[in-house]
Amino acid sequence: QVQLVESGGGLVQAGGSLRLSCAASGNIFSINTMGWYRQAPGKQRELVAAITSDGSTNYADSLKGRFTISRDNAKNTVYLQMNSLKPEDTAVYYCNAEIVLGPGIPYGIPYWGKGTLVTVSS
Repeated sequence: QVQLVESGGGLVQAGGSLRLSCAASGNIFSINTMGWYRQAPGKQRELVAAITSDGSTNYADSLKGRFTISRDNAKNTVYLQMNSLKPEDTAVYYCNAEIVLGPGIPYGIPYWGKGTLVTVSS
């Protein structure tokens, strides 16, 4: 069993900051890419940012410079620092991780958290 649990969402005024955390637990041998996605009301889920196990990052073009993804491999945790938040950043933010379940398994299985709501008021 693998669980991803997000935390850190909430209500913030435009221009403010939030830091999201996502901790993975359970039967984990290692974790490949970890990422954050978001889904606003009436819209499709979209990639926010992703980070590989060696620290390479990838961001949605529209979010570069405001959001920063990081991870602590020892804690199986990924973070998303969100600055200069805008009302259009309002969404449910989901954590995703590619979990390798054992030695000799060359691929990771994608797992999702249940999401944490971020609301940015104008």
